[in-house]
Amino acid sequence: MQTTFSRRAMLQLTALAPALRPWRPLFAQTAPARSTVSLVKGDSRRKNATDALLAIDEQLRPVLKAKKSVLIKTNFVSTTNQLAASHTDAVHGILDYLEPRFKGPVYIVEASAGDTMDGYEQFGYTRLEAERKQQKVKLIDLNREETIKTIPLINYDLHATPARLAGRLFDPDAFVICAAVMKTHNAMVATLSVKNMALGAPLHSVGRNAPRWNDKRVTHNGLRQTQYNIFLTAQAMAPHWHATVIDGYEGMEGNGPSSGTPVPHRIAIASRDFIAADRVGVECMGIDPAWMGYLRFCADFGIGQYDLSKIDVRGEKIAAVARKYQLHKDIERQLEWMGPMKEIPPKVG
Repeated sequence: MQTTFSRRAMLQLTALAPALRPWRPLFAQTAPARSTVSLVKGDSRRKNATDALLAIDEQLRPVLKAKKSVLIKTNFVSTTNQLAASHTDAVHGILDYLEPRFKGPVYIVEASAGDTMDGYEQFGYTRLEAERKQQKVKLIDLNREETIKTIPLINYDLHATPARLAGRLFDPDAFVICAAVMKTHNAMVATLSVKNMALGAPLHSVGRNAPRWNDKRVTHNGLRQTQYNIFLTAQAMAPHWHATVIDGYEGMEGNGPSSGTPVPHRIAIASRDFIAADRVGVECMGIDPAWMGYLRFCADFGIGQYDLSKIDVRGEKIAAVARKYQLHKDIERQLEWMGPMKEIPPKVG
């Protein structure tokens, strides 16, 4: 389904168009000259994930050989709704790729907004751990670990605020794989690789007797602020990112990232470049890439390639698998991040 905009909203976006299209990175010379993204379509979620990684194997294997462990970062925005969370079949597909290529331990990690261990139980990850003993698979709740990396973000009032992130995601000896899900979003238009990593890294307290705190609220606190905070978090984390797999076998449209409806898309995307992978993802979802602020910011500062003309797509043609996802009901409000700042007077003093 195509999202319908009011005439007023469309006029506002049209007024912004000269600044947004054609979009060009401010610091294009620092971004990768070209990036490679694989795009596969098939009738098996598990095989799609494996095949997407196999298509870029020559880029992954040299880096993988130099690492002591693998981290697979899942997405549990919900610990009860499977459509909103990384599916075990997709993770099995990643493990199938790793099995003949890596003999060290594999850690499946997440810092869910809820209780990560409940999600592992609900979605069958405990069985996956048992089935993959030979690969030394272990489930980890990042919220329960004591290793923390603190970075500066901004709060709603644009004041610098510290945010505590999962230190394990900054391990220089780990090969970090993102197991993302293709979904629309209630504030950021869409969520794919970068948002899974950046919004999954902030931690919160665990346990009834522990002092209550939640640094996901530091990151996620306003339209413009969250766009910028995702960029800042990605900037800190990106040197430790090695591969992403976006599972679009059954995507989510409408009121994502937790209350949307299924889309039988049957695709998977993989890349070493998370920004390029997400650009291909939004194209496959029929979303205007200019609307994705945090991805544009990341590209502006060389974190990845967002220019589609500089992305080599292996496998399916985007046009052959693209479909129009219905966007969140609040999409018009979400896009206000592109307009002028109204909360603070433009001139003072």
